[in-house]
Amino acid sequence: MSDSKASPFSTGGSAASRGSQPIATNARGIQGTTATTESTRTSTAGELVLENKLEDALSPYVRRHATNPVHWQQWCPETLQLAKKHNRVLFVSIGYAACHWKQVMERESFENDDIAKLLNDNFIPVKVDREERPDIDRIYMNFVEATTGSGGWPLNVFLTPDLKPVFGGTYWPGPESVSTPDFAVTFQSVLEKVATTWEEQPTKFLASAEEILLRLEEFTDEGLKGTGDDEEETLDLDLLEEAFTQFNKRYDPVHGGFGLPPKFPLPVKLALLLRMGVFPKTVRDIIGEDGYKAAKEMAITTLVNMARGGIHDQIGRGFSRYSVTADWSLPHFEKMLYDNAQLLGVYLDAYLVTGDSYLLETAISTADYLCDDALKNPAGGFYSSEGADSLYRRTDSEKREGAFYVWTRREFDVILGEQESSICAAYWNVHSDGNVATEDDQHDEFLDQNCLMVSTSIEQLSETYGMSKEQINTILQEGRRKLLEHRNKERPRPSLDNKIIASWNGLAIAALSRAAAVLHSIDPTRSKNCVESAKAAAAFIRKNLYDESTRRLKRAFRETPGTGPAFADDYAYMIHGLLSLYETTFDASFLKWAVTLQESMIELFLDTELGGFFVSEKSMDDLILRLKDGLDSQEPSTNGIAADNLYRLSSMLGDQQYAKYAWRTCTAFSAEILEHPSMFASHMTSIVSANMGMRSIVIVGKKEDAEVQAQLNTLRSKLLTNTTVVHIYPGIENTAEGKWLLDTNSTLKAQLDAYKDKPMAQVCQGQKCLNAFDMSELDKALEQ
Repeated sequence: MSDSKASPFSTGGSAASRGSQPIATNARGIQGTTATTESTRTSTAGELVLENKLEDALSPYVRRHATNPVHWQQWCPETLQLAKKHNRVLFVSIGYAACHWKQVMERESFENDDIAKLLNDNFIPVKVDREERPDIDRIYMNFVEATTGSGGWPLNVFLTPDLKPVFGGTYWPGPESVSTPDFAVTFQSVLEKVATTWEEQPTKFLASAEEILLRLEEFTDEGLKGTGDDEEETLDLDLLEEAFTQFNKRYDPVHGGFGLPPKFPLPVKLALLLRMGVFPKTVRDIIGEDGYKAAKEMAITTLVNMARGGIHDQIGRGFSRYSVTADWSLPHFEKMLYDNAQLLGVYLDAYLVTGDSYLLETAISTADYLCDDALKNPAGGFYSSEGADSLYRRTDSEKREGAFYVWTRREFDVILGEQESSICAAYWNVHSDGNVATEDDQHDEFLDQNCLMVSTSIEQLSETYGMSKEQINTILQEGRRKLLEHRNKERPRPSLDNKIIASWNGLAIAALSRAAAVLHSIDPTRSKNCVESAKAAAAFIRKNLYDESTRRLKRAFRETPGTGPAFADDYAYMIHGLLSLYETTFDASFLKWAVTLQESMIELFLDTELGGFFVSEKSMDDLILRLKDGLDSQEPSTNGIAADNLYRLSSMLGDQQYAKYAWRTCTAFSAEILEHPSMFASHMTSIVSANMGMRSIVIVGKKEDAEVQAQLNTLRSKLLTNTTVVHIYPGIENTAEGKWLLDTNSTLKAQLDAYKDKPMAQVCQGQKCLNAFDMSELDKALEQ
């Protein structure tokens, strides 16, 4: 769908891509505090006069714009009704708190009085936090991607009073911009053209909107092409070979990662590549030894280069959202909870398949970032993100991107001293004239600045400086300590978006639960910290974002729960987290809550005709489309995670109905998966489960039994696929949740009844189990 066909405007829809991935999803209802009818005044002539009504918003991102001269409204029934009543075009600007470019556009345009007058006099301006309302974001992101070929944030769209899009883009330079010559259009010219067209050619404007909606429905029909007859659908294991081939075509063999910059970590794809070599033998034979070894090499090369790159905070901890450059050297500096949670998981995967200590150290550092750094809420749960922009010094007045993280060579010399500075500068690629290329510095923010990345090895430095490796390592560790101390003392930290989002907390709970399991025998203290953080997050969500009476989640919390209900990803990711937490603690209360959330998800979001889950509830009435989320992007597909959850529940509980739901979830996207399997990486494990079956390893024995703990540690040291682990023990029947588990899965009750003080294990598929065997035979059973 080209700009000329999609829009009556001659200015074109090109916008500076800030690196989004194609997303297809759904829409849902009113979220957050709603505006009231007091947000408007009507003059005696009937003219609409707006006032800025963002100061009471839940979202820090939205509330930040409360002081703009633009008379922003919140997305709510009153605002949408206002557009219809006064027949005004809505200008909807969507972003998130950590985004650098939304701050640029605010500074250049939304704080400018001339731009504000254009918006206030001709439009109803609406601010939306994409993290609170992913449904709105995904629908209109689809539109912008379809019409411009790219997307990103801030996402800006013009809508008819009945919410149909007619024109959109991402960043347009404003009157205060220094980069206007690089752009074909300015924000002011876009506003003037849209306002003129609506006033002078309303019929053409509305006709264009109708045509666009029809094309948008075609563009976003993901998961809606099936027949509903899952028996006719074929998703076989050959898809993994095709997925590998597609990954291979886009792989960067020099730096790792896929495609051209901007480069995203895409942990869900890396996780699949790592599993190709540990899937059952039948699957490995299809991929081929050369194939799964190459897949592993792709993932490891990418992960090592990211860990050494500027995308990884070399002085502190955690990863930024993406890299501007192919070699991971210069990020956009915002740190997102969902990225760091997923990366923790995939670095654990990489360690389990390689035993590489550097990958384990990176995983531990990332776990520490989640447990002990800015994103950790002391009351439990995790905040959403840290921003990209901050003051370089406390006395400065203007924020710059990356100011918290970059360094000059002179700072190294002053803080570290001559010899230490020389060695640390060589290690982290620090130069007197900076290490950021001019073409990557659009706003001249990085002149003489260095974004730290590992550019040499300790062995090379040892040879160059004639010192032992131990001496070099000590100097680097001491240098890191001094730089971190200086940074924390002298530099204001970037802004914190302290919303707590259910879905992203689910990802963090899953990752930290797995970290606790892997570290159980390696670093018991950190293991305990990880599991306690995961449990605290689950408790926080249950207390603040879950209604026990209705069994429904809410989306977001900041000081108080938001008013809007949750989306399908909130349920899917939380279930994912709770299942992982159960497999670490074997506390059946987490498994029981996961089942309750799964039943609610089926009730609220299931497509009973074609299978799979819509993103929003059917009752949502403020959006133009109800879509499904099948493609993986920076976050895993809701339906991909949901299918995996359902197979895991089927395995643990011996309930084949969950497996049927899982299969129908996969087949709902069969048309797309068959064509582009690499874009549906999160579905691939479920396709393996569907073709090979799920197995449940049931450990029976006392919690404190040394042999039981040893074998659990053996299981935790392996990257298991299409496998769940259940531990039952004497006394479990005396707890309400334990009794529920035994009543739900009679096979588990029979195994506990057969227990005679000697630990044993069984491998089960559904309600059928192999003969019980001695713990010493567990390794052999895992190979079968």
